[in-house]
Amino acid sequence: MNLGTTMSSSSVPAHTGSASMESIARRQRLQDAVFHRITQFFSLLVLAALMGIIVSLFINAWPAFQRFGVQFIWHVEWDVVNEDFGAAIAIVGTLASAGIALLIAVPLSFGVALFLTETCPVWLRRPLGTAIELLAAVPSIIYGMFGLFVFAPLFADHLQVPLQTVLGGLPLVGFLFGGATNGIGILAAGIVLAFMILPFIAAVMRDVFEIVPPILRESAYGLGCTTWEVVRRVVLPYTHKGVIGGVMLGLGRALGETMAVTFVIGNANRMPTSLFSPGTSIASTLANEFGEAADFHLSTLFALGFLLFVITFVVLTLAKLLILRAEKAKGI
Repeated sequence: MNLGTTMSSSSVPAHTGSASMESIARRQRLQDAVFHRITQFFSLLVLAALMGIIVSLFINAWPAFQRFGVQFIWHVEWDVVNEDFGAAIAIVGTLASAGIALLIAVPLSFGVALFLTETCPVWLRRPLGTAIELLAAVPSIIYGMFGLFVFAPLFADHLQVPLQTVLGGLPLVGFLFGGATNGIGILAAGIVLAFMILPFIAAVMRDVFEIVPPILRESAYGLGCTTWEVVRRVVLPYTHKGVIGGVMLGLGRALGETMAVTFVIGNANRMPTSLFSPGTSIASTLANEFGEAADFHLSTLFALGFLLFVITFVVLTLAKLLILRAEKAKGI
């Protein structure tokens, strides 16, 4: 009797425990399913918002595309009175200023990230990294005001004039340094943009350099490699995706920057003939004219916005193809 009672009482907890485990498993499966659907909804929401932006831009830009066709891309006229518009001037200004910004910002960002992760003293690493991150938090209009009222006069007196004096008379490249030395223009906009995108690129590079396993660095140093050899043969191959991603992040910021460029680029609707020439960009044209535009003029501004989106998309696609090509070359 006691044995039966004992067996009966011992079987109840086992059955109860099994039911409890099944209940927990069902609840976990339900939680996973709900979490999956929620994250899927958020992802699709972002995609839907992106498609909505593209469609709305294209619908509003269609009258301009319908009238000018593909010629709108390379047409250089921008006449609001006669409604004769072309995007070539704005596209050239956008690509030129962003290209100059990358040429300046990428080497500086690489040096900053390399110093912070490889050679910086421990006591200086945190405050210097925080200072770089604070630069990314500065509003773009502050950069624009700094560029117009502080940087432009210094740039005109201490850089434009010497460059024009020394290089302006050289064959082949002398024309790049012609024009008025008033501190504004394509080169000034590129330099201001470089200071704006530098903290973004440097922060990304620093973060990806820090994820390199310490054992890889220690092994390379143990074999007698110098710091540069460790960076070139260990750190960069391990983090090339993140480095390219950081550069593309900075380029996207440079292509779409508005207020800082508007202050220092000169806002002249004519094709720039030198680095010192005033020009315009797609973003600065939108900022200057969108408030007063109407009817067909408004449609051309939407067309410029759509072209800016296309340019950014093409640049990101090329970056992705570059990464895939590098991986294929390594046999990944």
